[in-house]
Amino acid sequence: MEPILKTENLWKVYSAGRLEVPALRGVSVEIMPGEFVSIMGPSGCGKSTLLHVMGGLASATSGRVLLDGNDLSEMSDAARTQLRRHKVGFVFQRFNLLPTLDTYHNIALAQHLHANGFDPHRFDVVVKLLGLKDRLKHKPSELSGGEQQRVALARAIVSEPKIVLADEPTGNLDTRNSEAVLALLRQLNKELGQTIVMITHNPDAATYGNRVLHMRDGAVVNGVVH
Repeated sequence: MEPILKTENLWKVYSAGRLEVPALRGVSVEIMPGEFVSIMGPSGCGKSTLLHVMGGLASATSGRVLLDGNDLSEMSDAARTQLRRHKVGFVFQRFNLLPTLDTYHNIALAQHLHANGFDPHRFDVVVKLLGLKDRLKHKPSELSGGEQQRVALARAIVSEPKIVLADEPTGNLDTRNSEAVLALLRQLNKELGQTIVMITHNPDAATYGNRVLHMRDGAVVNGVVH
């Protein structure tokens, strides 16, 4: 089986005047289809930068990212955008929902943009799995933080992406809602076989993955399989 996502000797260096600051230092990782991988480490260790480069939201200074066999370094910006639309679902700390749209249209719009039109069967499966059936007519301002993150999760997976990249998805949630969202991520992984890479600084959250990669100073220092 081939990795769905692979990085090879990945470097990301930022310039601040004459000073060069490396955010990633030769990171090489492989994510297999169906894995739930947590990447954890302290603030400033490079984990969010790694996630953004993995998903094609940022370019590497050197090294390669292979996403479903596609080398991101050899693609134009437009081609990377198309690849993200069809292959990657993103979940961020900020929910990024459209405030004027209700839950139904926030999710349906994502499916229209990222897939081949609206698929009512997939929509119903995702809505039921994430417990949103009674919240479809509610706008984001009428939802709790945990409910908004569930809508963000639904929007990320409704187009059946090859991989979901989640950047601190519980960062704006209280303990109860954090545990609920993490349990849903694990459920998506187990029941739908969804491949997930999650960034977190929380050791308890990291244990929801079946593999944990630890980062420090821009490098992966070790990994643990649960």
